[in-house]
Amino acid sequence: MNPSLRLASGAVLLLALAQAVHAQDAAAPAEGGPPPPQSALDAELFYQLLLGELNARGEESSSGFSLILDAARKTNDPALYQRAVEIAFQNRAGEAALQAARAWKQAFPDSRDPNRYVLQILLALNRTGETAEPLKTELALANPREREAAIAAIPRLYARASDKKQAAAVVEQALAEPLQQPATAAAAWTTVGRMRMAAGDMDGAVEAARRGQAANPQSELPVILALELMDPKVPQAEPIVRKYLDGKGMPEIRMGYARALIDAQRYTEAGQQLQLVATEKPDLAEAWLALGTIQAQDNQLPQAEQSLKRYVELAQAQRAGEERSRGLSQAYLALAQIAEKRRDYAAATRWLDRIDNTQDLLGAQVRRASILASQGKLNEARKLIRALPERTPAEARAKVTAEASLLREQKQYRAAYDLLAQASAKDPRDVDLVYDQAMLAEKLNDLPDMERLLRQVIAAKPDYHHAYNALGYSFAERNMRLPEARQLIQKALEYAPGDPFISDSLGWVEFRMGNTTEALRILETAYKSRPDAEIAAHLGEVLWTSGQRDKAQSVWKEGLLLNAENETLQETLKRLRVKP
Repeated sequence: MNPSLRLASGAVLLLALAQAVHAQDAAAPAEGGPPPPQSALDAELFYQLLLGELNARGEESSSGFSLILDAARKTNDPALYQRAVEIAFQNRAGEAALQAARAWKQAFPDSRDPNRYVLQILLALNRTGETAEPLKTELALANPREREAAIAAIPRLYARASDKKQAAAVVEQALAEPLQQPATAAAAWTTVGRMRMAAGDMDGAVEAARRGQAANPQSELPVILALELMDPKVPQAEPIVRKYLDGKGMPEIRMGYARALIDAQRYTEAGQQLQLVATEKPDLAEAWLALGTIQAQDNQLPQAEQSLKRYVELAQAQRAGEERSRGLSQAYLALAQIAEKRRDYAAATRWLDRIDNTQDLLGAQVRRASILASQGKLNEARKLIRALPERTPAEARAKVTAEASLLREQKQYRAAYDLLAQASAKDPRDVDLVYDQAMLAEKLNDLPDMERLLRQVIAAKPDYHHAYNALGYSFAERNMRLPEARQLIQKALEYAPGDPFISDSLGWVEFRMGNTTEALRILETAYKSRPDAEIAAHLGEVLWTSGQRDKAQSVWKEGLLLNAENETLQETLKRLRVKP
């Protein structure tokens, strides 16, 4: 057969249908029974459909579309309306698809399928302003048990809308009734909040989450939205989460809150939430992994080891998968680091040997290199890192940063500086490399070079808050250019409000400027938010200078427990001749 005469799948189906219908029409009625139903598919209509399908597959696709749509109107057959829409889609004729879908919807006003096609086509054509009515209809026709899920899915429908503000307004208009109904209000307000968030209206999104929670305090939907909104620049979102968790709430929500706190570097509070999760749901593996990681970071080695081993036990009982594999690798790396800190290098190596995820082998090798360096085998450690494969630019960069970090840990500052200088010369747009190079210049006491590099970072990326903070702190530490130092640190806080380490820098510059009361207030807040040896060093010195020596010694003792090797703390104690 000539390929041009092959029937489309739709035509084949029509042919089969025609044969069946004609066979039914030809059959004699059963004795005493009703006559068989008469088909609308007569010879003329059958020919029209066949011609329409042939044209749809050939060069006369628009003619084929018209024939199928006309047949759909004659027969009032939903399958033919759908076929007309499909033909228009195949020919990328959006307006024709919309015409067919609207005709289908007019013929079957109580059917969800044609209405859904109308809604999706309008969105695809970026005619967002016309979608309010079909969206209302979609929700009205949904099964009551599925309505909440349908409302929750709306933001995904509008994800590609070019005018986000218009989309938010249209959705809110369409949800006018569900917003008032107790059964759907929480879901509806959450969807309104998501649409506002997509449009950049964070205050409006928070207000929507708040109203959703007021409508149904037990619903987790507004709380999940509030978690996504949580940011130092949107402080009003967090009370929504806390209010839900005060009523106990789902452990998974508390876990999400802990993650948000970790992202905000509020590790002490995150640890408290993770402890609660581990108590409420002791078989939730990821809670133990996050808790162990925080405990290790805070130098709580026995607690960290216990938490991480509990995670390993739970994870090994789970079904194999990428997430499980990555989590186990993370736990093994952390356990190896704990063993290394205890100078139990054999145990550290055993943990590393358990890593089998190829994506984490680099981390394992870097840890092995660190073990070698800790044993005085720095050259071997560097060779181990350099022998790692470089299949991608990212892997090559990771090798450079790993070797530089190793050299820095061993106080080989000049070698680390030279290594990063070579790497940043190849890619001066990599501001992280330039920043790390600047921090090594500071270690080498080359303040002009450090300032040059940090200014370079700020010029390339004006919102890089670490650079402002580092430059301002370096001035404060040397008791020079203090007004400029304060200005730089305050600029850093504009980009990272509430960051405890930047607040520590601000407290330190206030102290250097003689504002002891203000310095004490800032440093106490920072230390409460993030107990850290460096912050403890500064807070203790301000307390010591202001005559609160017992309190200062108490803070320093806590700092030593957190990190006895912290250089700033050790230098402070040595300079003040204090033995806490």
